[in-house]
Amino acid sequence: MENKRKVTVFLDDEKVPFGVFEPPAQLVLDTTKIADGKHELKIKAVSSNGIEGVRIIPFEVRNGPEIAVVGLKENEIIESNTVITVNAYGSETSESFIIRGSETPKAVPSWVWACIIAFVGFAIFYFITHWTMDTYKSFF
Repeated sequence: MENKRKVTVFLDDEKVPFGVFEPPAQLVLDTTKIADGKHELKIKAVSSNGIEGVRIIPFEVRNGPEIAVVGLKENEIIESNTVITVNAYGSETSESFIIRGSETPKAVPSWVWACIIAFVGFAIFYFITHWTMDTYKSFF
């Protein structure tokens, strides 16, 4: 009896398959040869009875540098002059490391400021309500 089982793998809307394998199949997807952006891996499998099944797996390739933008969010409405900071950094291995620009500057989160203000406020409140000359004892 002939083995009709096979797995055919397509990348995006290509008519030519990425590969045809006999299950169980293991393949290596080299993303360095795929453009950055959103893609789909379409897998067609044929059982020994000749019944076909299809599975589409969307994925995103990002081999290029990470791009961070501070000052502008997606679909944000902006007015007048807006300061935007753009930084790009990758994971290339090299002998030298550039410190300047390796991290994206970000503002301190508002919850940190709220905690600091609450702590300082409580310290002032405690100092005002509990500080008297009677509680102060000198070592001299």
